[in-house]
Amino acid sequence: MPSLLPSCYSAVRAEENETTQFPEEQWGTYYDPKEIFCGQYDCYKILGFDYEAWGRSPPDRKNITQSYRSLSRKWHPDKNRDSGAKDRFVKISKAYQVLTDPKQRKEYDNMRERPDEYFYKYGSTVLYHYAPKSDTLLVIIFLIILGCGFTWFAQKQRWQQIADRVVKDAVEGLKTGEGGSTESIELRAKAEAIMRDRKEKKKETASLNGAEAISKKKTKLTKKELKEKENEELRPIIVELVKEITDFGAGFHQPTWRDILIIRMIKWPIIMIKVIGWEARYYSRRLRKMELNEEERQVLTSRAVGHVAWENATDEDKQEMLTRELWIMTNLEEWLEEQEIRQLSSTQQKRYKQWKKKEGKKGAKSD
Repeated sequence: MPSLLPSCYSAVRAEENETTQFPEEQWGTYYDPKEIFCGQYDCYKILGFDYEAWGRSPPDRKNITQSYRSLSRKWHPDKNRDSGAKDRFVKISKAYQVLTDPKQRKEYDNMRERPDEYFYKYGSTVLYHYAPKSDTLLVIIFLIILGCGFTWFAQKQRWQQIADRVVKDAVEGLKTGEGGSTESIELRAKAEAIMRDRKEKKKETASLNGAEAISKKKTKLTKKELKEKENEELRPIIVELVKEITDFGAGFHQPTWRDILIIRMIKWPIIMIKVIGWEARYYSRRLRKMELNEEERQVLTSRAVGHVAWENATDEDKQEMLTRELWIMTNLEEWLEEQEIRQLSSTQQKRYKQWKKKEGKKGAKSD
């Protein structure tokens, strides 16, 4: 009967050779996508230790060093001609480096059961790389150009906002009491004159060419329809006239080179110095109980009614504002009430005065 010993011995040797040839199969696993420690392998198992088996007797530095030296002699590229020897020797050296560094070994043991801490400290499996460093000067120039374009466009929108309102009021033919402005009323009148001139020239041209009037049955339009037709004919003329207005006042002007960001940035320090200087002089005069001068009266009035209202006011209106001392709250409230009344139609103003008169009589009786 043939002995089974040689065949069993051969099987054991084959298993040992396979283990020797592919030791990675015995190196276990570890969550280390950034390869801070030993990558996907367990540093302990690379050196031949089982983290879950040693219990309360973990390998000390001496045991780790002995194992490292033994494996180094086996897998050093100068002594082992295997194609994977160099890579294995690198991993063995890395494991030795991690486990002989007390701080790194403590962190390695702590993160074994806490992959969330690894994620918070080192990130996930997604690897990020810094992009090439941008030239700081080019970035600054780009941002300044972008800012200049934005300020130019913003100023254009400010002008366009007022222009659209003026066109709307002029086309609708709103009077002062109905919300129309001086510009819209003047533009309406100018547009009507231009339209009349164009119609007269058209008639003269037709008569010179010998055109005969052909009698046609015309559809009779209502007053409302005639008004709407006239407004539509006036609209393109008014739009063209508004485009010729470069400045509505109070800062609502078409953009120029002075409105771009870099020019404004140059002006900011000068403006701040002027404002601080004016405030210092103003409070100094108040502490000395001096009367308001003309400049202070204008500045205080402008702040009270708003920069836009002050700039758009006529010289007569400005003088009236100064006389009424609108920087005093009670005077300002009366003036604002009057401005609201002016926006009403004549009929509404009449009703308001009647109501005001009745309220005054009721107050006198109660007294």
